[in-house]
This record gives sequence, C-alpha cells and structure tokens, in this order.
Amino acid sequence: MSGIALDRDGAVAIIRFNRPDKLNALTLAMYEELGAAFAEVRDDDSLAVAILTGSGDRAFCVGADLTESIPALSEGCFDISAWDAAHQKHTTLFKPVIAAINGLCLGGGFEIMLSTDIRISADTAEFGLPESGVGVVPAGGTLTRLTRQIPYVWAMELMLHGDRIPATQALRYGLLNDVVPAPELLEAALDRAHRLVGKSGTALATIKEAVLRLGDLPQDQAFHSEALYGQKAFTSPDAREGLSAFAERRPPDFPSRHGTKPHSYRDD
Repeated sequence: MSGIALDRDGAVAIIRFNRPDKLNALTLAMYEELGAAFAEVRDDDSLAVAILTGSGDRAFCVGADLTESIPALSEGCFDISAWDAAHQKHTTLFKPVIAAINGLCLGGGFEIMLSTDIRISADTAEFGLPESGVGVVPAGGTLTRLTRQIPYVWAMELMLHGDRIPATQALRYGLLNDVVPAPELLEAALDRAHRLVGKSGTALATIKEAVLRLGDLPQDQAFHSEALYGQKAFTSPDAREGLSAFAERRPPDFPSRHGTKPHSYRDD
C-alpha cells in the first residue's frame, strides 16, 4: 500500500496520508511521494483543486517517522531540503490546496498544513509543534511561514512551548478557516473544492502565484508586479468570457476549465 494515495472526484484531487496504523507518520519515501502527488496536480490540466487529508479518523499527520528520519538527519546522510517538494517550498503549484484536518496535526503534518491555502478542521483535531522537546526545530517551512501567517506571540508560543492546542484555539489563532463536526469534514472540504472549480482557473492561479511571490518585495516593486499580474488576468480568455457572461446574466464557461473533468456525484 502506498503511503500517499491520490484519488479523484471530477476536477478535485484528494491526496491522503495513507498510513493510519502509524497515525500517518511520514516515512522518507512518503515525503517523496507527497512531492510527486503535488506535482501531478500541478501538471494535470484535468485537475483544478487539491484536498489534502489523512486516512482514518485519528490523525491528519503526526509528522516524520522519527525512527527513520532522525537517525538519517543526525548522521548527516540526509539533507532536509530533499523534503522541499512535500513542504511546498519554492512551489509552482498555483492551484488551490485545501487541508481537511481530521485528527492529530503535529510536527511535519502541521508544517505541511501551513503550505496549504484553505484549512478546514474537524472539531476533534489537535495541533502542535513538539520539535523543541526532542532537540530539533520545525524547519519544514514553519520557521519562515508561521510568523507570516499568524501573530508573532502566538507563533512563538507554539514553536517554543510545543504544547498541543485544540481546533477551536487554532481557529482563534488564525490557522484555520473553519471547524466542523468530524463526520462532516470531507463533505465540507469537497463543497469548498467544487465551488473553486467553478471559478476562473486563470484568476485563481494568478491570485495564488502573486500572493506567494509579492509578499517579500518592497511595496513599490510589489505594486508594479501586481499590475503585471492584473494585466495578465484582465486580458485573458477567462476575463473576456467572464465579463460577457456577467453582461448576459448567464453562468460563465471559462476556457481554463474546458479540460477539467466534471465531478462524479455532486450537484452544483
């Protein structure tokens, strides 16, 4: 059984951490498989959105399998940058990624969650960064991302103390978009995903790429680049179709979605 599974619901990819008996802890092979799954979503024009979740109901992902990863890292026979694709560092995946967090979200699982765009959690989920308690640090993107996503003091508390927090607290911190009853989690994520499939693929990709690339630029330079991204979207076939559809009071038929697959069982 593969440690990372990829299923499809029409134009939505459902990527699963698929090691439920080990709380979806990541083996070295699973990091590589996850990076490959993200690349498949990026390169497949029939896919518009990805959902990332865990198999089973106990864990989203509890991070790296320490019995494998810590010896490899401490002995200097493994470079953590090999995990960059799984952590979506330097990503060129500009399609939306939704995290559906169905249980424990710890360590590397928390770090991978931070790489996603929209996050929905089961009310039973728990979150934490326990690395400081075992003498390591959350270097899978968290040292860079966390203080950019939530207030500094909350980010530092999570990283320094390493305590677990419930989903309600993660929502209050700004880590999540929504918390739902556990049995409704995947349905809520699929609803979000299929809503996004109905939007312009060009617009969604331009928004995500611009946000990821403009955040560190000086303001004047960022404004200049923003205008270029805007011009790219405004002159696209999707924009022509969207504006025509608006004027004609009909649903748009975006050219960017012509290659996507219709969903299998849902009603718009």
